[in-house]
Amino acid sequence: MSDLATLRTALPQDKQPALRVMPMPADLNPAGDVFGGWVMSMADIAGAIPAVRRARSRVTTVAVNSFTFKQPVSVGDLVSFYAEVTAVGRTSITVDVEVFAERDPENPVVVKVTEARLTYVALDDKGRKRPVPAE
Repeated sequence: MSDLATLRTALPQDKQPALRVMPMPADLNPAGDVFGGWVMSMADIAGAIPAVRRARSRVTTVAVNSFTFKQPVSVGDLVSFYAEVTAVGRTSITVDVEVFAERDPENPVVVKVTEARLTYVALDDKGRKRPVPAE
């Protein structure tokens, strides 16, 4: 792992997070870090928010195209999930999610902990694929 000084970053100033959450002790794995599945679940929720807005309907996750864990997440970190639509197909919407942890409130540090790309499909009221409307 890199020296902490090289990990310092800032939250994106030009975007609003889709989701912010603080993990709790129940979210830990046996090593004492936040369970990667918890981070994946929250990233999927965060990615679905702009996908639903773009589809103007419910969506379902059809692919996790990539998921990279860069740093562990700890209890007490304030975790921010930034999600942005990067591609729209006939029925699909691809969303990039960047995840940052704000830690140590006395000496604040912001660390990019995860990045992911997920693909969702727009669904009609019966759960069938439907075209994504034109913007």
